[in-house]
Amino acid sequence: MPFSLFKKHVYLYLKRPFLPMLGVALLVMACSTQRDNFLSRNSHALSTKYNILYNGGLALDKGIIELNAGYQDNFWEILPIERLNVVDPKQLEGKTKNPNFELAETKATKAIQKHSMFIDGTEKNFQIDEAHLMLGMARYYEQRFIPALEAFNYVLYKYPTSSVINQVKIWREKTNMRLNNDDLAVTNLTALLRQLKLNKKDIAFADAHATMAQAYLNTNQKDSAIARLKTARLTAKSNDDRARYTFIIGQIYESIQQTDSAYVYYQRVIDMKRKSPRQYVIQAHAHQGKTFNPAVQDTTLFLKKMADLLADRENRPYLDVLHHQLGLYYDKKKDYNKAIFQYNRSLSKRPTDAYLKASDYRNIAQAYFNSSKYVKAGMYFDSTLTALNAKSREYKAIKKKRDNLNDVIKYEAIALRNDSILAICAMTPFDRETYFQKHIDQLKKAEVLAAIKSQEIKKKDGGGSAGPSGENAPSASNDIQQQLDRMAARSNSATSSFYFYTASTVSYGREQFKKIWGDRSHKGNWRTNSKDQKSDVKETPDTKPVDPLAAAASVAKAPTETTSNPEYEPSFYTAKLPKSKVVIDSLAKERNFAYYQLAMIYKEKFKEYERSSDRFERLLRQHPEERFVLPSLYHLYKVYEIIDKDKAEIVRQKIINGYPNSRYAELLSKKDNAQQLADAPRESYDKLYKAYQQDALRETYPQVLEAINLFTGEDLIPKFELLKARLSGRLFGLKDYAQNLNYVALNYPNTSEGREAEKLLGTQVMALDALAFSAAPSKNWKIVFPADPVDSPEKQELLQKLTTFAKERTIEKLTVSTDLYTMDKNLFVIHGFKTEANAQSVLHVLKEYKDYLIVDPMYIISADNYKVVQIKKCLEEFISSKPAPAYHFNYKAPENAPDKGSNTQPKEGSNEPPKDTNDTNPGQPQQMGQPNRNPKNADGQNMPSQSDGLNGEDPMPGNGRGNQKEPAGFPAVKKP
Repeated sequence: MPFSLFKKHVYLYLKRPFLPMLGVALLVMACSTQRDNFLSRNSHALSTKYNILYNGGLALDKGIIELNAGYQDNFWEILPIERLNVVDPKQLEGKTKNPNFELAETKATKAIQKHSMFIDGTEKNFQIDEAHLMLGMARYYEQRFIPALEAFNYVLYKYPTSSVINQVKIWREKTNMRLNNDDLAVTNLTALLRQLKLNKKDIAFADAHATMAQAYLNTNQKDSAIARLKTARLTAKSNDDRARYTFIIGQIYESIQQTDSAYVYYQRVIDMKRKSPRQYVIQAHAHQGKTFNPAVQDTTLFLKKMADLLADRENRPYLDVLHHQLGLYYDKKKDYNKAIFQYNRSLSKRPTDAYLKASDYRNIAQAYFNSSKYVKAGMYFDSTLTALNAKSREYKAIKKKRDNLNDVIKYEAIALRNDSILAICAMTPFDRETYFQKHIDQLKKAEVLAAIKSQEIKKKDGGGSAGPSGENAPSASNDIQQQLDRMAARSNSATSSFYFYTASTVSYGREQFKKIWGDRSHKGNWRTNSKDQKSDVKETPDTKPVDPLAAAASVAKAPTETTSNPEYEPSFYTAKLPKSKVVIDSLAKERNFAYYQLAMIYKEKFKEYERSSDRFERLLRQHPEERFVLPSLYHLYKVYEIIDKDKAEIVRQKIINGYPNSRYAELLSKKDNAQQLADAPRESYDKLYKAYQQDALRETYPQVLEAINLFTGEDLIPKFELLKARLSGRLFGLKDYAQNLNYVALNYPNTSEGREAEKLLGTQVMALDALAFSAAPSKNWKIVFPADPVDSPEKQELLQKLTTFAKERTIEKLTVSTDLYTMDKNLFVIHGFKTEANAQSVLHVLKEYKDYLIVDPMYIISADNYKVVQIKKCLEEFISSKPAPAYHFNYKAPENAPDKGSNTQPKEGSNEPPKDTNDTNPGQPQQMGQPNRNPKNADGQNMPSQSDGLNGEDPMPGNGRGNQKEPAGFPAVKKP
């Protein structure tokens, strides 16, 4: 266009100013959200869809992709339909949000705020409903479920005819499920599927069924979940979703023990090949392996399939899973060595699945346990605990099993050791000699083989000097032969272990050197100098290769008249065997106790009934003490009731016929009274404990001993034993208390009573044992009168005199109490003296005043020392002790009574304390803070030697204020 013509058009345009104004007006009209016209509606809808929602949608999709990429499926449980890790809202506070979801929410909010055309109660912008949907989805993925629910409900309320109404309803029910409203979600989705008659080609159809399946899974309606997932699987548009739904169906079938159906659906996942994500294919193979039964299925085909999977390069990221599955296969075949090897291969691949790692450790531990390698099993159980969540049930179960394993390790070691010793002791001298000689031969052979291996390692590493070259160079076999010769020479040396001190070995060595190296001249570098080497070396049969194992065997069989190593003499071992019948019997008792404990642990703690029955049978074959026979038979009957009904009946008849008057026979024969008999231990314990709390100590103690014998083998025995310890402390003193606590702690370490006894030994007993007599000034004094025998008329008369005196004595406020001291002795005690002089003056009144004239022994003692006397039952020690002298007055004593050499009594009326004529210091109380490793119980019975471990807490003797109170320093009685 010519420039002149252009100028003309511009001139005409400017002469019509209404045209620019019209354009501006149209632009303003299009931007207005208050005008309901074609231009405004389409302008805002266009801007909302292709600008704001487009960018928001990109951000939302990117956020979902990142969420799925960071999500790790837990294939040990049924997979959720939707991949979303829901966490506690408190954990979300302060946590960085996904910027993509924030951007999507911002864009949706912007679209609603700037482009909503809500006119006359109707939204005119048909893209706003999608903006609300995006807003709800962004909030949902940010796990802000309440705001998300508000956004979805707003669409349902304001846009009932929206094109995305079905998707909004599905998302609302997803949100309801996240808020634990599963029943409401099922109701709403059922109505949606029934009323709307969705098109099966619509993506919402598959989503609705999948969402309903998740709701059914949440409410444990697995059959309904399977039906919905089958429909969702057939109509899903995404191969990923189809593979996931198929895999979940297989998992559900597996969880309800329908292994055939599960196998079919896992195979369908496998048949999808590359259409399915690889992790689903590998896990499908693994889950098929779980249902594989090597006893009835083709093991060759299974192993070939696993070998192909391991060889496939695509499966390298999943080798940990495949090796774990092979470990399970060998576990089922009870080939524990191969199983352990495969589990270790799985661990070597550094699995990212924490539970797979824990399962490897756990299964290795169980394999070692099944192989009776309990120490290694314990180590791997420890590793299992480090890989598990400390709050999970499985962690607590394995922790308990690991704790119980300590007892298994201890008692299995005792049983194995004592069985071996007793078996050797039972041999004839000739058999014993032969047995140890075989052991010595094995030691020699092992030593030779170790030397050979060391030599071979040096050869491989090139650590030795260069040998001769050429055809005459000695072979490795020659070197091995030299080593064997040296070992044989050393083994048969008659004088010394040093080679050159024995002429015969030097001569032998010289001959061997000539055979191998020939005649060599005495000059430097003789080994590397090959000059004239060929002519020097002599061909002999000795230069032929030697079989190391055969040579080692020949050395082991070499004569050993005199050896330098004492371990090569049978007498070295026979000297260590026990000779005394008492020692041998104690080993047998210890072994029997270990077998009984093992059988009970396997039965009660591990539910290993086969092992439990084996230990009970072994125990009964050893003819144990009578106290083990009946409980063992009864518990063996209980075990056989579970694993072998026929054997259970045989054992039952043996108990009824062999021990008809026993409590166990009554339990097995009198069915009507069985429950009452079964409850007898608990009722007996409650009754005895109540009597103990009421201070009926002398009457309760023999009843507790009887109950322990009667209820041997019952679960309540640890409680009876702890009660016995408490009673022994009150009746016999701190030493017996510690011994009985030690018995409980060592024999029942995994019970609450054992732990309580261990605690007491480490705290209360140590504190009480530290108490000692003191000569420090005191403001609380007592006069003590031993009352032995307790119920004699003379002692009752004495008590009456003391009571009368205390009532008549108005100057001091005196009280009289009868304190329990031992099983057959009480102490009458007058309390209330503030000074020793006051107590001494009263003592003179009681001795000399005509209304009393008490001739019984009496002692002045401070309150602190009286507490020591009661705790340690050491009144006799106190009487003769220097730091806290005792006042012993006997009015009727002859004037010329012979001096016993220990104390010189004061003259009558004298305030002088008795003087000790001995120069030796009084004995110190024995320390009892630590458990006795070879304890005896209060009955004097030998107890098995056990490992360390003690516990506990409870009162002991009275404090001298009547036997209704406890001494200071003892805790209040608490019923366990």
